[in-house]
Amino acid sequence: MKKLRPITLLFLILFTFSLWTSSITAEASDKVFTVPIENEVEKGLEVFLKRSFDEAMKQGAKAIILEIHTPGGFVGAAYDIAKLMDQTPIRTIAFINSKAHSAGAFLALHADEIYMVPSGTIGAAAIIDGKGNAANTKANSAWLAAMKAAAEISDRDPKYALAMADIKMDLPEYRAQTGELLTLSADEAVKVRYSEGTAEDLDEVLELANLSNSEIVHMELTFSEKLARFITNPIVVTLLLTIASIGLMVELFSPGFGLPGLTGLFALSLFFFGHTIAGFAGYETIIMFIIGFILLIAELFVPGGIVGFIGGALVVISLLFSGASVVHMAYSILIAVAIAIIGMVVLMKFFGKNLHLFNKLILRDATTTEEGYVSNINRIELLGKTGVTLTPLRPAGTIQVDKERIDVVSEGSYIGSNKKVEIIEVEGSRIVVREMKIEQEEQE
Repeated sequence: MKKLRPITLLFLILFTFSLWTSSITAEASDKVFTVPIENEVEKGLEVFLKRSFDEAMKQGAKAIILEIHTPGGFVGAAYDIAKLMDQTPIRTIAFINSKAHSAGAFLALHADEIYMVPSGTIGAAAIIDGKGNAANTKANSAWLAAMKAAAEISDRDPKYALAMADIKMDLPEYRAQTGELLTLSADEAVKVRYSEGTAEDLDEVLELANLSNSEIVHMELTFSEKLARFITNPIVVTLLLTIASIGLMVELFSPGFGLPGLTGLFALSLFFFGHTIAGFAGYETIIMFIIGFILLIAELFVPGGIVGFIGGALVVISLLFSGASVVHMAYSILIAVAIAIIGMVVLMKFFGKNLHLFNKLILRDATTTEEGYVSNINRIELLGKTGVTLTPLRPAGTIQVDKERIDVVSEGSYIGSNKKVEIIEVEGSRIVVREMKIEQEEQE
């Protein structure tokens, strides 16, 4: 047998090494990330998706599959998530495993491909305001333009996207009746090319998308992300601020520091924790809130009102800029304060007598004269005494009675100085005098 030359041996080693490294690279790039989009679309979801997309980029993923099951959510969050999807170079696939309505439909249209379970639906994407009513013309126009652009990005007929958001679009063959928003079934979505295919489960999606041999990486929400998503929900935000308002109001009007104050501070801590994790609140807003709260407490000891005004302004500003939207936070703060005030009034009025806590807040003892309480010393002994005016009475002035200076008022008429007067009425600090006529002086 011939011996291998050193150069041939070296070539074989290098060739084998290159094949091995190529297989490792191929294995690393065959990862597919699955990311759930469930419940409401809101800012907390955006934070989770950004982390998932960053991790997929870091590991060189071949594709990202978004498992969508959502009734919709907030437009602002949907815009930001869609922008994140558009900027991601990785292939994105929307798998609608139940429903993608409203903001969910908008996000699905930003994916490169869409697959749906047989019972899945997509559509019903009209924009509504915080009260559940149709949005104003300006907001609705912007949303329609965004839906149209989302369809055009993925080369789909935009008329169906517009019909999902506007009842004026006439597509009777896909509506139960005229005047309804378009909602497509899985079969209808395939027919109008709003879906690449129907799949029973994730494995079938992988097969249809030619990703069967890929390594699946399931992304899950961390505990802090779950908590942040829950806390940043506008309803929960309003509830936390209401609890904080009631707790701190009770604490400010009662001596010491107890359970109401601790409850209020805990609610505020949850609020700032969730909004910090979600990326809305920074340390500057927390510091601003702490300074404002300290100034509010200082107002109890420093007269004038300016300290309390500055403290209250700092607290409100810090809360406004800690949320996803200044407008939404303003609504939440107003609602929370209103509920807190009404709650305090109701508790004091109907339950105050039975609650030991409110005994500290409400004055129940009457300071009557019978109980020995007087606002001023009542100089009854001065009745009928006479004196001389030291100053003119217009009608108030000063008289002298037995070498004692006394502040008095006349019955209403002007009395000059050095006039003899008689005390005719004493009521607390109010002493009324009458000028004495010559006849009275002679009788004396």
